[in-house]
Amino acid sequence: MDIAALRFSLSCSGAPDKEGLKAKLVAHIKEKEMAPFYRSTCDMLGWPVDEAWLAEMQAANTAELASLAEKLATAEQNDGESEVCAALRGRAEFFMRIGEKTKALDAFDETYAKTVGLGPRLDVLLSKLRVCFFAADSKLVAATIEKAKGLLEEGGDWERRNRLKVYEAVYLISVRNFKKASALLLDSVATFTATELISYNTFVMYTVLTSLLSLPRAELKTKVIDAPEILQVIGEIPSLSELQSGMYDCQYRTLMCALVNIIDTIQLDRYMHAHARYFWREVRVLAYTQFLESYRSVSLASMANSFGVSSEFLDKELSGFIATERLSCKIDKVNGVVSSTRPDTKNAQYQATIKQGDLLLNRLQKLSRVINI
Repeated sequence: MDIAALRFSLSCSGAPDKEGLKAKLVAHIKEKEMAPFYRSTCDMLGWPVDEAWLAEMQAANTAELASLAEKLATAEQNDGESEVCAALRGRAEFFMRIGEKTKALDAFDETYAKTVGLGPRLDVLLSKLRVCFFAADSKLVAATIEKAKGLLEEGGDWERRNRLKVYEAVYLISVRNFKKASALLLDSVATFTATELISYNTFVMYTVLTSLLSLPRAELKTKVIDAPEILQVIGEIPSLSELQSGMYDCQYRTLMCALVNIIDTIQLDRYMHAHARYFWREVRVLAYTQFLESYRSVSLASMANSFGVSSEFLDKELSGFIATERLSCKIDKVNGVVSSTRPDTKNAQYQATIKQGDLLLNRLQKLSRVINI
């Protein structure tokens, strides 16, 4: 997963220290002799291919694969099912190590078919999931997660169950289902063990960012801000603590500064990169809504000062959100005032009741005609 993250960072235009990232990635490729991955990386990033080095890695891969095939043949002839499964698993992990997606997935499917026992079969599926995450195959990730959840319904220990929750949460983040991802991440805060997929600091970052958009204010305090597991490491993640406290403590200038910094981190993250603009927008809408709830009307200059932005920027920003009905307020540009226009909930409930009543009467009339016939 670190290798996939490095390659993704190198593909981003805003990544800092690309030479250092390239050196780290090349060192990983050399250490693991990842010939197929090296070829695909050169194609993806436009690197010139070192044919001599590639041929050397391919020769090493061929020799190791021959050795694994020999072990498998020996196990099939002389040993039992467990030894055959171990040999199949070793071959699948070899393909996973060198970045050969198709052969790795086929090998894990073959291993799964031969594996007996719920726990070992779940381990095979979790390994297959890592291959899918590495290759960014979202459809196969979703299908494999459902398969693993089906196995867990038959049993399974809590450790594998919690690891699968993290895998599913990361997938949900990649498809922008932050609310469900937040619930799964919060369930795993005290029992996180999926370090083979993401680091604990990344896990905490995902938990805070998804919860910020998903949880009500009271729940955010109890489940995230006061959580000892999160408090332990949140200071190690740049700008995350400021983002969280800025929103909860209504320190909007701090929030906006932290948001600018955290967006840079999100844009270099494999799973949240595609949602950076969405997160940037939704946090601002949430902050503006929270601010305006405290006032019936407030001057545009005062609100701009609270957020640390210019009146012109705030005017344009609020106008866009009002036009798309994301904010319930209006701007009096002549007097420089922003007025809250809270929706009339009683009137809305009355209109909804009338509408539902009409639908019910129509259905009853249709039903009466059928009964009369």
